[in-house]
Amino acid sequence: MAVCADTGRGYTYEQGFNLSHTFAANLRKKFKLQDGDTVTVMLPNMPDFPLVALGILEAGGVISTINPVYTAHEVQRQLLMSNAKIIVTLPEIVSVVKEAIKIAKLNIPIIVVKTKGDQTPEGTIAFNELSEDVHVDKSCLKEIRRKSSDICFLPYSSGTTGLPKGVELTHRNIVANCEQINEPLIRCHEETTANYQDVVMAVLPFFHIYGATVLMFHKMSQGIKLVTLSKFLPETYLKALEKFKVNVLFLAPPLVILMANHPMASPKVYQYLEHVINGAAPLSASDAERFFNKVQRKIRFGQGYGLTETSPVISMAHKTLEDYNSIGHPLSNTDIKIVDTDLKPLGANETGEVLVRGPQVMRGYRNNPEANAEVFTNDGWFRTGDLGVADENGYLKIKDRLKELIKVKGFQVPPAELEALLREHPSVGDAAVVGVPHATKGESPKGFVVLKPGQKASAEELCEFIRGKVASYKQIDDLLIIDNIPKNPSGKILRKDLKAKYC
Repeated sequence: MAVCADTGRGYTYEQGFNLSHTFAANLRKKFKLQDGDTVTVMLPNMPDFPLVALGILEAGGVISTINPVYTAHEVQRQLLMSNAKIIVTLPEIVSVVKEAIKIAKLNIPIIVVKTKGDQTPEGTIAFNELSEDVHVDKSCLKEIRRKSSDICFLPYSSGTTGLPKGVELTHRNIVANCEQINEPLIRCHEETTANYQDVVMAVLPFFHIYGATVLMFHKMSQGIKLVTLSKFLPETYLKALEKFKVNVLFLAPPLVILMANHPMASPKVYQYLEHVINGAAPLSASDAERFFNKVQRKIRFGQGYGLTETSPVISMAHKTLEDYNSIGHPLSNTDIKIVDTDLKPLGANETGEVLVRGPQVMRGYRNNPEANAEVFTNDGWFRTGDLGVADENGYLKIKDRLKELIKVKGFQVPPAELEALLREHPSVGDAAVVGVPHATKGESPKGFVVLKPGQKASAEELCEFIRGKVASYKQIDDLLIIDNIPKNPSGKILRKDLKAKYC
């Protein structure tokens, strides 16, 4: 089922079923979890993550994931927004979780997944005690009745005009997307048998929708072996590709670039690779070619496209497509149209906003009717906020983003969040943040600040001010102090003007 690349610790599918089943029963019995209750999972990629996730679902709960590098401030906000009843985390970051619970004024249980034989932190309960409890009455699980329209996964998608929004994904959404990417023309695996099992390196985080659906849920449904890395180290990652005979990879652009340029990269390291799919952000054809130069043989390489709000996959290049700039055709049962600013359909080779509808599209943002009204048209199309173009044969390419999200290593960073934090500094009168190209991260946040009259502050001081308030990938790498932030008549920041003048 899953094995840790660092330690070799892991579980078979039989062990995984039994442990998650017992965990589910204890969630109902010991913690009185009810249908539709949210359980927050704050874990890195590890063999236990799928067990936790499956247990929550079998118990009738909803999974809400949090990046384990988040600060207490970030964690407490999501705990409140998701109405979390329980949180599952690591002993090493229990202090952050406890601080978050204190800030949020909550009283919820903390379950810890121990991997090193360490002691259970005070005030927590160990996952293995719950998953290995042979005495728990499992009959309670027979009473659970969940519908396909019920929420099963609640990730948070960053917004450009406010805080991250809870994306309500149903059982139908996730199951549909798993089936859509199982289509013979695009799927990246062979049938698992008693004598054959594909191996996938699960380096993309399970707490992100790409890793959750495409790697975890889908690959488990096909009996595929997952190799996990709790912490990404290039050398460990590359060695694991060869050691575990990894033949399927799902990547984001920074990983493809690393695999093309790392000193360890060689045909020997990549000798077992058969399928490589890029997602999370577009990758240039030249970057793909540099990667092929290190592989030195014919393998399948393609790009996919999707969003958190679409579970995530909307389109994926089929096996024979060799246009590495293309994201292929829409998935089965998925409609896509390209529209102008008035939402009128455009023709072939005309660039406009990408709209989509299909069984993988979210039910909506949790408790946010205003945001829902912005992204859903009156006739049910979801507005992606991305600019794309389709050729005469229906092949899609993503050109740009209408949205202002900054994508750092595939993660979404909302400028509004960083701007709000900068404005908390006593010397700052106004602030703006834009995404600028970065050689290894894809994009990086660049800050602009207007100081209050008579106040002084250095760029270094301002970067340090927000450093402890956000995760490492959200850090501002560069900041300029300027005279004014350009805005339109309604007060919206003109980010393109900032980029044109300063970037």
